[in-house]
Amino acid sequence: MHRTPSPRGPLLPPPNHGTVASTAAVAFPFRTARLSVIRRPTLICTGKIVLVTCLLALTYRYLTGGCNSTETTPNNPSSEPSPKASQSQSDMASSEYVTQSMAAKDPKHDPFFDLIMDDDLAKNQWPKQLTSHQEEGKKGKDVSLMGKVMTPELFNKLKDIKTKTAGWTIARAMNTGTCYQSSFVGCHAGDPESYEIFKELFHPVIEKYHVGYKLDGSMKHITDMDPDKLTVALKDEAKAKVFSSRIRVARNLNFFPLNPGGTVETRNQIADLMSKVFDSFKDSDTYSDLAGTFHRHTEMTPEETQELVDGHFLFRGKDKMQAASGYHRFWPKGRGIFLNKSKTFVVWVNEGDHLRIISMEQGGDIKSVFTRLSRAIKAMEEGVKKVTGRESVFASDPALGVITCCPSNLGTAMRGSVHIGVPTIASALGLAEIDKMARTINCQARGSSGEHSAIVDRVDISNWRRLGFTEYSLVQDLIRGANLLSALEDKFVSKEADASNVDQVLAQLMSDVTIAGK
Repeated sequence: MHRTPSPRGPLLPPPNHGTVASTAAVAFPFRTARLSVIRRPTLICTGKIVLVTCLLALTYRYLTGGCNSTETTPNNPSSEPSPKASQSQSDMASSEYVTQSMAAKDPKHDPFFDLIMDDDLAKNQWPKQLTSHQEEGKKGKDVSLMGKVMTPELFNKLKDIKTKTAGWTIARAMNTGTCYQSSFVGCHAGDPESYEIFKELFHPVIEKYHVGYKLDGSMKHITDMDPDKLTVALKDEAKAKVFSSRIRVARNLNFFPLNPGGTVETRNQIADLMSKVFDSFKDSDTYSDLAGTFHRHTEMTPEETQELVDGHFLFRGKDKMQAASGYHRFWPKGRGIFLNKSKTFVVWVNEGDHLRIISMEQGGDIKSVFTRLSRAIKAMEEGVKKVTGRESVFASDPALGVITCCPSNLGTAMRGSVHIGVPTIASALGLAEIDKMARTINCQARGSSGEHSAIVDRVDISNWRRLGFTEYSLVQDLIRGANLLSALEDKFVSKEADASNVDQVLAQLMSDVTIAGK
């Protein structure tokens, strides 16, 4: 997770709603080379090397807990902790990871895709690099939430434990925040039981990220995606300024390890399973509008790749911090993207979490987008149950909500956003000030191309909260945030507000329940 807290995993916008990148791959002896589509010739190996010219659209970026399922996993039927992780760590095949010192000496190792371990963690030893981060943190520099929680004593207590589903260890869990000081969260789960077995790390991190939520047994997460419970709507003035709307959620199948702890086999099995589920939409009277095409990254033709790049739909795996968790191992095997015919329903398969389910459309009909998303999640859950014969398929927990790889997305695992044109306040106040205002009503503001981008012609406004809140209430957060920016823009345009009196104008706007709530 990067420094700005946000959902893990890039969310792909429709046209005029952010940007995206894609990758292609060429199989070379002994390794797979990953080539980003970045305005240069790209090679794709499909029996012979074909030269393709592709464009890179700008990219984006940004889930956890004990699983309530008793289903067995492909790796192991038990979730009890097993001792002697240090033995398994030292016995890891060299093909599974390389160390930072090894990668520094050999340029064939790609930090954007390969699992590269801190040298000490690879030996199951306390990492000197983390000690350095923690010392610098005392001086006001970056240190991850993991780094604020983890101590040598806690590491030594947990280092000889591994989970049976994925063989996940505390060393693997904390690798990202150890290797990258600017990582915001700094730790990942390799399977659902990681959150329980390593709760002495994960629970404090979760409470620090999801401020106000307590894991002392007093709180439960409630899921509710009923669009009819929305009581706030976009004002006409705000709707006129909205370019596009999207809402996405993450889901993980509770009978597989999470992808950081998964294998190329589990990734391929998930892709094969979802292909059958997507096919079932074609024969469904209820979900026929969701029917479409599943494109596997390893099977797409150059023409299909180009079309998805041009439409800003393809995701890429290229991210160092995510790679350090194991997200991008075996790229691009087991990855794929599904789009319905109208391209308003999109599913990313094994981008990070098993499934990233996205509903989107042009304009500001947020209720329509939320309604489609709710139906799509139900359709996919029913489809997986029918294909597998299982009664429970999505990983969840009564206290942690939806289980995801990164603790930041626990709870709803949902991010809803609109791209809204507010050029006057963007110019007068800047992104940092707009984001500060948005946080007062539980929203987050980003630049025109998502996290870590500047404002070009629009602002990305989204819900901020995740854990402990229902999905429909977070959609209402989003609506209020868009209404706020729209109203403030109108005040600036009419000269009723400027940078000198913005605080007073904001106080007046907060009396509106469509902005501040009840």
